[in-house]
Amino acid sequence: MISNSVSNKNWIFKKYNEQDVIFYKENYSLDELTSKLLSIRNIKKEDVQTFLNPSIKNFLPNPEILKDMQKSAKRTIRAISQKHKIGIFGDYDVDGASATALLANFFNSINVPYEIYIPDRKKEGYGPSAESFKKLIDNGTKLIFTVDCGTLSFDAINYASNNNIDVIVLDHHQSEINLPKAHSIVNPNRLDDKSDLKYLCAAGVTFMFLISLNKELRSTDWFIKTKITEPNLLEYLDLVALGTVCDVVPLVGLNRAIVSQGLKILKSKKNLGLKTLFDICDIQTKPNVYHIGYQLGPRINAGGRVGKSSHGANLLISNNPKDVFKIATELDHFNKERQILEKDLMDKILKNLENKTHESVMVIFGKNWHEGVIGIVASRIKDKFNKPVIIISIDDNGIGKASARSIVGFDIGSVIIAAVQEKILIKGGGHKMAGGFTIKNENVEKFKKFILRKFERLSNSKINIKPLYLDSIIAPTALNLQFYNKVNSLAPFGSGNPEPKFVLENMKSINNKIIKDKHIKSVLVGLDGSSVKSIAFNCVENEIGAYLLKKDKKLFNIAGKLSLNEWQGQSNVEFIIDDISVNKTIKKTVPSSIG
Repeated sequence: MISNSVSNKNWIFKKYNEQDVIFYKENYSLDELTSKLLSIRNIKKEDVQTFLNPSIKNFLPNPEILKDMQKSAKRTIRAISQKHKIGIFGDYDVDGASATALLANFFNSINVPYEIYIPDRKKEGYGPSAESFKKLIDNGTKLIFTVDCGTLSFDAINYASNNNIDVIVLDHHQSEINLPKAHSIVNPNRLDDKSDLKYLCAAGVTFMFLISLNKELRSTDWFIKTKITEPNLLEYLDLVALGTVCDVVPLVGLNRAIVSQGLKILKSKKNLGLKTLFDICDIQTKPNVYHIGYQLGPRINAGGRVGKSSHGANLLISNNPKDVFKIATELDHFNKERQILEKDLMDKILKNLENKTHESVMVIFGKNWHEGVIGIVASRIKDKFNKPVIIISIDDNGIGKASARSIVGFDIGSVIIAAVQEKILIKGGGHKMAGGFTIKNENVEKFKKFILRKFERLSNSKINIKPLYLDSIIAPTALNLQFYNKVNSLAPFGSGNPEPKFVLENMKSINNKIIKDKHIKSVLVGLDGSSVKSIAFNCVENEIGAYLLKKDKKLFNIAGKLSLNEWQGQSNVEFIIDDISVNKTIKKTVPSSIG
């Protein structure tokens, strides 16, 4: 472990089992590096093949292990048979848009009438209301789905029930013991669900529902009787992967298989909206998790953040090239607008944090902050200080809308639900790492004390320095395509399967260039004379940037991950810098098993 990094992080090398490494090498013909990375990730010996080749068929369970699944499918078949119009109420984020599009595209392919409803983030807030359901019912819907929301929507679902309209909830957010009187609630995080699929996002839950529904339709010969071609659900995996990556759920088990297969579908560009957005982003390489999470996702999200909530879902549903291009272009513009709003709010908050940086949970509030960006800013501040962050925007009527982002080990969704039960919050919900709520201005201090008490009961409340977990030290000469491919054999990477991080020792900077006023590209040279191309993102104003731009020629160590730069048929491996240590050498601090 090393603690004197320039960004004040503890460098901690992950442990592995030498006997497991030997077993992997001998039984699976794997190289030393891949075997070490598998051991670090605690992959069971019998699971090595499925981990390295994650396929849907190896991980897909019977959808009916999810509570209320068969009940939901049978009710939907009744609506389809009666040719009833179906309402789809989706959340305004990427997961909600993806799940909405999954249902809409399926219904569209089998000629079932439907209507989508995505609430306005600022005017309507999260989840359905009696007013939004009334609009769907007035437009002729006879069955309503809620996707990525609905688990705690008591008022809206009661309204639908009182108007003889069934509601099917497809969600993944945390629940209470008491549930709304919906026809069915498919949610792996409801307390009585035994499926062990709690890690699914809403798009994943919706995909499972479509498998169940498709199976029921097939078993009744519906496709044969109606002469409608049965949809190939595997072609929808690009949308499921989109929601899975952007909702930052763990890339383990079924999720990992979904993303692995979904990236292949994404590459084929079957979805017109995603294809168009790909072109606008000028992505010319094979799609990966980074493209989904940092280029496609933010643009799809941008509509909801600046008042065009349905844009994301409509982009993923429409097959009209003209309409799709218009939506994609507007989303790209909205994303640029979002970036400006985000930077302005971030700068404003950082200038006025005062003593909040010393608090174990940072509760930050202000008047009429843009609700579309407070979640992103909360995430940025959480990353900067390694603390749970809650940002509350209070309107002129004294009502606050909040976004919360947490750190590993502190379940923010459960805390928000507990605060709702204590009547501190008007409403709210979420999952372990993120949540949102509505609060009266006079209850903000009460909520702050409530959440601080919750946090301080945990052992991790004393964390001051953020750990940086590393896999191994490597030589600069290792940065080649062969080495990159070995590492990438463990992809897709994400939450639950972190991208391997390495250390290059005793490097010297010989050339630095500032890119777009915020990134630094560097050419680094090792003691053996080998050079490495590197980039440090968003570092111009932080400690990493300051160190890289220093004029002295001292040796330093860098920690980070590999990146493949593909341009005009050429492939070059680069190093993305996450941190810098000024130690001359760190080998003596590394466990002997790492070498």
